[in-house]
Amino acid sequence: MPKAKKEAAANFEKDLEALEKVVGALEEGGLSLDESLKQFEEGIALSRRCEQALSAAEKKIQILMKNADGELEAKNFGDEDDEDDATPDNDEPPAEAYEDGEEDEDGELLF
Repeated sequence: MPKAKKEAAANFEKDLEALEKVVGALEEGGLSLDESLKQFEEGIALSRRCEQALSAAEKKIQILMKNADGELEAKNFGDEDDEDDATPDNDEPPAEAYEDGEEDEDGELLF
């Protein structure tokens, strides 16, 4: 792993650990109002840094999907096009929406 990636991972781990400590201190409730506000502000800053690191990592992740020809191709994780592929194009309710003995629109019994 390149040095920059190791440092980024280490920074994320440190920020996450520090955030957990801030949350713990705030949950205990023994801090003064001023100290609570300082801890809260620090927690928000840590949370934002962690979110940025996770967003950057997510952009780098690729998933393998089969294309129309049945070949595997790499697609970026979280692409909006992938979400469309996961949802059916029809308006029929899922099979579990029918109760035992009900008929579907073709008149067939569903069990």
